[in-house]
Amino acid sequence: MKYIYLILVIVSFLDAQEIIQTPIKFSDNRVELTKSYIKAHYGIDAKDIKITPKIILIHHTAINSFEESLSRFMEEKLPSLRADISSAGAVNVSTHFMVERNGTIHQLMPLNFMARHVIGLNYNSIGIENVGGADGENNLTDAQLKSNIFLVKYLKRKFDSIEYLVGHYEYRCFENHELWLERDAGYRTKKNDPHPNFMNKLVKHFKSLKRAPCDN
Repeated sequence: MKYIYLILVIVSFLDAQEIIQTPIKFSDNRVELTKSYIKAHYGIDAKDIKITPKIILIHHTAINSFEESLSRFMEEKLPSLRADISSAGAVNVSTHFMVERNGTIHQLMPLNFMARHVIGLNYNSIGIENVGGADGENNLTDAQLKSNIFLVKYLKRKFDSIEYLVGHYEYRCFENHELWLERDAGYRTKKNDPHPNFMNKLVKHFKSLKRAPCDN
């Protein structure tokens, strides 16, 4: 029995990856802006921005540079270049993790804080951004796939509340679902991230997690 335990420990060690803490700016101001977003879009007068995650939601940044990708999330207020979503709230977009093209994993914010990364599902999801996908290209790497597999396993162990593994392009499948909270019927954007090929490779490793509630 002790040999089986030793093998499991060795396998677990080999499967482990480092998570680098790379915090974005998240002062009390960003917290208050997030609370305002929650009130406006979900009708919840939240005392804090803590979440109970039900969904792991996978993205690509549509930028092939890590530094440029990270810069889009760093500031607390939404920059002027995001005119497409600026009318929906002043708080900048954010994500819990960002994975470089070589597979390096960065945690950008506390996992129990709400990130603005997906319409309708922010209040119950953890976001993983993968650097790449510029012009919709299917160019996420095998190293990123490996890191996403590690992160999903890590999050499943950390939060027994997680039920779904979903690509950003599938977010509208949750409309009319109990987890969908968006009150503004006109606030929708078209998403193609990450490429379905990447999601299909990822979900094969997680039969116990549900897909988005629509035809895939």
